[in-house]
Amino acid sequence: MMTSNKEITKKDLKKVFFRSIAYNSSFNYERQLNLGWAWSLMPVLRKLYGDSKEEMSKALKRHLEFNNITPFICTLLLSISAAMEEQNANDENFDTDSINAVKVGLMGPLSAIGDSFFFGTLRVIAAGLGCSLALKGNVLGPILYLILFNIPNFAARYYLVFKGYDLGTSFLSKVEESGIMEKVFKGASILGLMVIGGMVATTIDVPLAITFNKVSLLETINGIMPNLLSLLATLLIFRLLKKDVKVTKILAGIIIFGILGALIGIF
Repeated sequence: MMTSNKEITKKDLKKVFFRSIAYNSSFNYERQLNLGWAWSLMPVLRKLYGDSKEEMSKALKRHLEFNNITPFICTLLLSISAAMEEQNANDENFDTDSINAVKVGLMGPLSAIGDSFFFGTLRVIAAGLGCSLALKGNVLGPILYLILFNIPNFAARYYLVFKGYDLGTSFLSKVEESGIMEKVFKGASILGLMVIGGMVATTIDVPLAITFNKVSLLETINGIMPNLLSLLATLLIFRLLKKDVKVTKILAGIIIFGILGALIGIF
């Protein structure tokens, strides 16, 4: 029988936060990131089930199932799971199947939100600003990228590990009632497309060296539509990716085409 009145503290949640930094450091094709997930939750599981090998074994089995959520906001789902485990440890009638059911139900939507914001928006903005400095030879370029990307990343993880625990099992119903998920999707998509469009114009260069009667073909094209060649190059690469051409092949093709073009005077 489980001992009642077991409570998760802020200290336990902080341990989950620090462990979550290594959440996606272990990967396998069968169950994805399950090892990092169980490792992150271990402080909570030990607190709740450390005096019962049987209950500890059951908890580990629950959290070694298939798991894959974007690491940037994984602490939200980790702390929701922790709150449910706490409820289970204090209630013999708690349905443990609901713990994995909530995890499975939230992994997809939360990953979509996290990837849209951190990968699709924040990383692009940070990389654009960092690259713009780096291309000018400024050593602050990569440093700026790391700061702009990682400060919001770790701040979100730290805040969400406590917020998720406070929300507990009511999180899903609150999200559905508020309609905030749809608004976040739409806003992140619009901002991400704007940033990507700006990056195409500012960071992709097609340096044509062809001239006709001392008139640069590149300047003529840009006079008709600025950065048209950059847009066409981006669309070509996007088309190849849609046809499942491997990224390594595309990169090799760009390198070979660039070298040959330089040798024959196109670039």
